[in-house]
Amino acid sequence: MKILVAVKRVIDGPIRVAKGKIEPVVPKFSMNPFDSIALEEAVRMKEKNMAKEILAVSMGPRAVQDTLRTALALGADRALHIPSEVELEPLAVARLMAAVAKKEAPDMLLMGKQAVDDDSNQTGQMVAALLGWPQGTFASEVKIQEEETSSSSSSSSSSL
Repeated sequence: MKILVAVKRVIDGPIRVAKGKIEPVVPKFSMNPFDSIALEEAVRMKEKNMAKEILAVSMGPRAVQDTLRTALALGADRALHIPSEVELEPLAVARLMAAVAKKEAPDMLLMGKQAVDDDSNQTGQMVAALLGWPQGTFASEVKIQEEETSSSSSSSSSSL
């Protein structure tokens, strides 16, 4: 099984706000923590021989390559950077992810539940709709048994 994992570069740590504006500080960036969880689940699946390859994908300026290197260090087999110098809205990201999925033909696409920088929680659902794929949202674990894949969260479970 091939797993595609979306990873986003976000500002890490507290931001100081004064008079409604962010104080000029050199921000530190890291992988979106929810994407780290998705990547960790993909690595667990690979360790259980449920997956053969993990491809981490990120979009944005050249600096996102640091996030992709982190993904490789955490267990991804390959990394793909889609360059963009402009801030991408969720639908644009979804269209690009769908195009990558069509080209790479993964068996599963894992994404964090949302990005901590915009809290939009839209991209995963849009990718599924664009591809016509089933989806499980807010999952904390993925289980694969024979012909059925299920996901579970602290509040519910769904089959895909």
